[in-house]
Amino acid sequence: MPVSRAGTAYEMTGPEWAPVIALIHGLGLNRGSTWGAIVPVLAQEFRVLSYDLLGHGDSALPGGEVNLTALSEQLIALMDELGIARAALVGFSLGGMINRRCAMDHPDRVSALGILNSPHERGEDQQRLVEARARDTGAGGPSANLDETLARWFTEGFRRDHSDMVDAVRAVVLANDPGNYAAHRQVLAEGVTELIRPEPPITTPTLVMTCEHDSGSTPAMSWGIAGEMPDANVVIVPDLQHLGLIERPELFSGPVMDFLRRTL
Repeated sequence: MPVSRAGTAYEMTGPEWAPVIALIHGLGLNRGSTWGAIVPVLAQEFRVLSYDLLGHGDSALPGGEVNLTALSEQLIALMDELGIARAALVGFSLGGMINRRCAMDHPDRVSALGILNSPHERGEDQQRLVEARARDTGAGGPSANLDETLARWFTEGFRRDHSDMVDAVRAVVLANDPGNYAAHRQVLAEGVTELIRPEPPITTPTLVMTCEHDSGSTPAMSWGIAGEMPDANVVIVPDLQHLGLIERPELFSGPVMDFLRRTL
């Protein structure tokens, strides 16, 4: 497994001549747990870069403050080292915040955006709830309220019938460094505010997706993200919750592939 000079663990797969797709996972997860079923599909036609966020998976812990800019610059530095001039950035949850920050700061490096199950402007009550959960994480580490979190992430039927997959995700989350996890959760809670109504607007071709019952990245939020962009389409996946990407990966890989083919 290659590691960049800055300590970012990554993998590259797919045809070397093809357009590059960079995959950005979410809080507490890693490249394999998030994209394991998606990479083989995308790599049939595209050059796929997947990597671990700062201090997640096999990447080194951050040396400074964790915020959206630092997480965006981690990806840009990796692209620089690998000689990637432009890439389509497909981000899940926190990853869909990171790729928006990239598109705002480095529009010339981003050929397309896929924003999957990612939060946007919250009401006051929900914002307070998210910030309270972030504080709980700071006090209790990755295990704080994890059962409650997994119940939000996966449908009841999936938790019952695929407990092995749910347990695998649980193990990935519990393996996180507590301080680093808390810092990233704080970004997830508070970083949305810097992405709302960006000026100038993000003009990159964009696909925004979420699941019908994702309580933290709601369909209304996806429509809100798309409404602030002149070139965005929205897909709402029925029935599923936050980790529909893992529960039913084919419902994501199909629309993402269609979008990338049209755009790239």
